[in-house]
Amino acid sequence: MKKDKSVIFFDIDGTLLTEEKKLPNSTKESIFKLKELGHEVAIATGRAPFMFKELREELGIDTYVSYNGQYVVLKGEVIYRNPLNSEGLEKLTEYALENEHPVVFMNHEEMKANVGEDHHYIKESINSLKIYQFPSHDPEFYKGREIYQSLLFNKAPEELKYEEKFKDFDFVRWHSMSADIVPKGGSKAIGIEKVVERLGFSKEQQYAFGDGLNDIEMLKQIENSVAMGNGEEEAKQAARYVTKAVEEDGILHGLKMVGLL
Repeated sequence: MKKDKSVIFFDIDGTLLTEEKKLPNSTKESIFKLKELGHEVAIATGRAPFMFKELREELGIDTYVSYNGQYVVLKGEVIYRNPLNSEGLEKLTEYALENEHPVVFMNHEEMKANVGEDHHYIKESINSLKIYQFPSHDPEFYKGREIYQSLLFNKAPEELKYEEKFKDFDFVRWHSMSADIVPKGGSKAIGIEKVVERLGFSKEQQYAFGDGLNDIEMLKQIENSVAMGNGEEEAKQAARYVTKAVEEDGILHGLKMVGLL
């Protein structure tokens, strides 16, 4: 890999996109400029692949770490899969039903809920993503399929009792009414490792931008990490740099700060 080229990983929500899920013009232009300069641009997100297909197409990005590192694609090719433990997921689902906490199961193509579509927690949290997909009802969807991430719907800190009971999983809150369920120890950082192993970038050539709790491992691992000004305080503490908020041309400002633009 050429020494003057780098790989840059971008989170989506709160990083590439504003709270209103808008892509600032300065961000889009910055991505195209990076590519024009020969850098590798990738996405690292908690979203499912089908939740940001349009964004990938708009930005011309075909390398991504999705599901917080559980499903990784390099230049259009799947290079890493890390599904949830199926037995553990079945037990968790039973326990969640007893506590009236809905669960959504997600593979690489679609998502299904174990309760009806009109549940308030599901509607409010999924609608906050402003995506076109919404989970339909199929309580058996996780059986016989690789499920890379699930969503547990409850209020903080109700996920803590799940952490105590289900040791195969990590729970990462992303909404006041929902937490991601990922394999224990799974993170964007691990997914990123799978990409850079293939591409051969040194630590000095790796950059990452993020804002949320699910970005902390990534921001700690990547030497040139940048937290958004609108980010969580823990994310800012984990990063090497802090840029402006996404709405204030934070991506452009951050790329200039680290010398990539």
